[in-house]
Amino acid sequence: MTKNLALVIEDDEDLSDIFTKALEQAGFEVEKITDGKTAQQRLQRENVPNVIALDLHLPFVDGATLLKFVHADERFLNTKVILTTADAVQAEFLREQATIVLIKPIAFTQLRDISARLKAG
Repeated sequence: MTKNLALVIEDDEDLSDIFTKALEQAGFEVEKITDGKTAQQRLQRENVPNVIALDLHLPFVDGATLLKFVHADERFLNTKVILTTADAVQAEFLREQATIVLIKPIAFTQLRDISARLKAG
């Protein structure tokens, strides 16, 4: 795992930019991904992120499927997953599978401060 690498998996460009900036200010090197299929391909690579900010409603492969993928692979044992969604019902259903769930709209400072606490030492 590369120290302090974060993936922002979000299809809304504006939110992706905001989440990226928040994670960068929290001290992460950030990769942005805008669809579930690309995210799944990226997660198969060797470089495992420390944190994943994951939207649930993504094109091609949804966030819940990606969450299952992460939990099924022991490489992600120490990866923190922040679910970022406007779907409060699905978020509640998946709450125990994520490190933290944030319901949109998400404040820049909220994501920055939470991410900073999840950063590797």
